[in-house]
Amino acid sequence: MNIENYGITLPTEPANDPAFIPARVTAVHRERYEIICQYGEIAARLKSGVYYNDAADTLFPTVGDYVMVQYNNSGDSLIVQTLPRKSTFSRNDFSGHGAAYVKTVLEQTVAANFDYVFIMASLNDDFNVKRIERYLTMAWQSGAQPVIVLTKADLSAQVAEQLRAVQQIAIGVEVFAISARTGDGLAQLTNYLEPRKTIVFLGSSGVGKSSLVNALAGEEIMKVSEIREDDAKGRHTTTHRQLTLLKSGVMVIDTPGMRELGLWDADAGIGEAFSDVESLLGRCKFSDCTHANEPGCEVRAAMERGELLEDRWKSYQQLKKEALFVSDKAAYMRERQQWHKSLSKTIRQNKKR
Repeated sequence: MNIENYGITLPTEPANDPAFIPARVTAVHRERYEIICQYGEIAARLKSGVYYNDAADTLFPTVGDYVMVQYNNSGDSLIVQTLPRKSTFSRNDFSGHGAAYVKTVLEQTVAANFDYVFIMASLNDDFNVKRIERYLTMAWQSGAQPVIVLTKADLSAQVAEQLRAVQQIAIGVEVFAISARTGDGLAQLTNYLEPRKTIVFLGSSGVGKSSLVNALAGEEIMKVSEIREDDAKGRHTTTHRQLTLLKSGVMVIDTPGMRELGLWDADAGIGEAFSDVESLLGRCKFSDCTHANEPGCEVRAAMERGELLEDRWKSYQQLKKEALFVSDKAAYMRERQQWHKSLSKTIRQNKKR
């Protein structure tokens, strides 16, 4: 196995500990990991002394992560380090609570170290531009290049109109309409299928992520299930995140469909996804303009001229409001956790006296 096909680079100099080798995480199952290394595909778990202690600030691995591993040829190997990431896809985790009642906001990292984010939306009754705007915000925040793939084009009689609607809100992003069933439009994606590049697929259940992966692979490597015709909703075909190497040399990370998309640390992503809106904000007559009814408001003027849709302005406001809530709540929780760590350390020191 050529592990460089997975983007893994073997060190040119001897490691401090020869028992540690580089690997890449291909799947996560609760507390166990599937990883690829020079010995092939093996099972691993976290080294508790590194990841589970009060002083630990180590990133917990996710699919796509590059890690250092203490290899064991007769059992589970141990992951001892998560290497720096070039891109991450994260969302907030309200720990099972509604936003109004949440006590903790945690960062849930869904995937790491990818080059492209394929944002997928189906051209059926579930077509929703606002949902695509949310995905765009998260994709830009990740540090990778978003690409919008509109699936099931063979089922829509309004492909041209839907394509234009998405292009209006997808500034600096290529948008493609395809059909994995008929093969129409798949050739447009060829430029992104480069060896040693990684693509993460994002989209709601039933948009055809697994079907597209199978079409790109030229074989069925992921199970496909039909959507319900009465409401265009899909079942979760993918039950866990997984990185797969295709024959073309490109790697894909498929993710379970997500019904809710919370934003984590998304200010930069909002700025990229809504660059047209933010370019207007600094051009208002008054620096403290609320964009409601003040004279000289460039945002209101742009809407009156038809240059900015009111729905897009409302989407921007909603996402900024949500991002602010998460930021404030997360900052509070980080401060509280740090206080608890300091208190625990003080208690331990006092016991030793």
